[in-house]
Amino acid sequence: MVLPLICAFVYGESENVVPWLVCIALCVLFGFLLSIKTSGDRNMFAKEGFVSVALSWIVISFFGSIPFVLTNAIPGFVDAMFETVSGFTTTGASVISDIEALPKSVLFWRSFTHWIGGMGVLVFLVALLPLSGSGNLHLLRAESTGPSVSKLVPKVKQTAKILYLIYISMTLILIFLLWFGDMNFFEAVTHGFGTAGTGGFGIKNDSLAGYSAYSQVVITVFMILFGIDFSIYHLIILGRFRDVLKSEEWKVYIGVIILSVAMICVNCYNLFDNISDAINHSSFQVASIITTTGFSTLNFDLWPEFSKCILVILMFLGACAGSTGGGIKISRIIILVKSIAKEIKIMAHPKTTLKIKMNGRVVEHETVRSVNVFMVAYLIIFMLSILLISLDGMGFETNFTSVAATINNIGPGLADVGPASNFSCFSPFSTIILIIDMLIGRLEVFPLLLLISPYTWKK
Repeated sequence: MVLPLICAFVYGESENVVPWLVCIALCVLFGFLLSIKTSGDRNMFAKEGFVSVALSWIVISFFGSIPFVLTNAIPGFVDAMFETVSGFTTTGASVISDIEALPKSVLFWRSFTHWIGGMGVLVFLVALLPLSGSGNLHLLRAESTGPSVSKLVPKVKQTAKILYLIYISMTLILIFLLWFGDMNFFEAVTHGFGTAGTGGFGIKNDSLAGYSAYSQVVITVFMILFGIDFSIYHLIILGRFRDVLKSEEWKVYIGVIILSVAMICVNCYNLFDNISDAINHSSFQVASIITTTGFSTLNFDLWPEFSKCILVILMFLGACAGSTGGGIKISRIIILVKSIAKEIKIMAHPKTTLKIKMNGRVVEHETVRSVNVFMVAYLIIFMLSILLISLDGMGFETNFTSVAATINNIGPGLADVGPASNFSCFSPFSTIILIIDMLIGRLEVFPLLLLISPYTWKK
């Protein structure tokens, strides 16, 4: 919160200096109180790792929402909590109607929460703090995305540092390229944070529609890049190109993007002036949705049903595991498809022994089982969420895409929550349900479920 405080000084927002100082003081005070009593046992096992991650995300979201209330940007606490959770989980769904009316320090904070949450708050702590024992790996596993998490190097701390160095380097390159175009420094930084975290909070009411084609293309490319597993970049740096080419996930990911852009271009061709505009807007929206960023250059809710259906499917697919993107993840989809193919073959030839392979290696049974359980839990939570928010009386398209947009950490949905609207139409009860969905989606179901399970608290 020191950075938005500096931003308030730089842009002469004297009325917001005290609120930021109060927020910082509250964080220091409660942080001190929480650190007075510590356990003598510093070891952290899987259960403690998952619970610590879940509790940490709830706590940072609570304190992160205080600036919105104190600066009067969002007077209601539930709405402020929604905006903050949306930021940290890199969802990008908003309850604010007039974004441009917000102070620059608040706009900076909104975008900065994306950048913090993109790679993971506790991954950052693992890279910096002198934590010891196996707890580091459990924290990394609980906060990272995908069906399985592996270390890039033998030490977890070094893995976290490598991830953040790649993340910071790519963010700086992106900011420079945007600043080189038609954005000023503040715009380049905030949009750089939103793109790197695949979050989607803009600082304009029309998102990115008012910027040049150059800026839109740069952001399109980097949304796609931030949606790729960061371990791929590590392999490229090490010169292990053969291992890069073995990876199936990024190939499927790029293939899905190309196919989706081609289909939307054909379906929406008559809506654009020329083929260049068709490719630019189609590729931008496809990249924005599949990486769960949520920026927009136009109101895609006005597109034909076929194109909107493609975007909804992309909401669920999501980006690659180990990226800053949300959704189910391409790797899980690949494992599920291969599991179906395996079952069909076994039904045809019962005595056949088959193993699911990915990237040339056998996928462990534990990983396949976790993917199946994840999908069941995901679908149950998805259906229950739609049922609960339907009490508000909104249309099915609004309810369905609201839950899809929040649990997959997308941002905009369709109908009343489309890119030209926001989420302020929901009651406080439904807003809380959507807040929980965003946390469940970012932490990939199980840390939150483990937190509320009675088995977790039994000795």
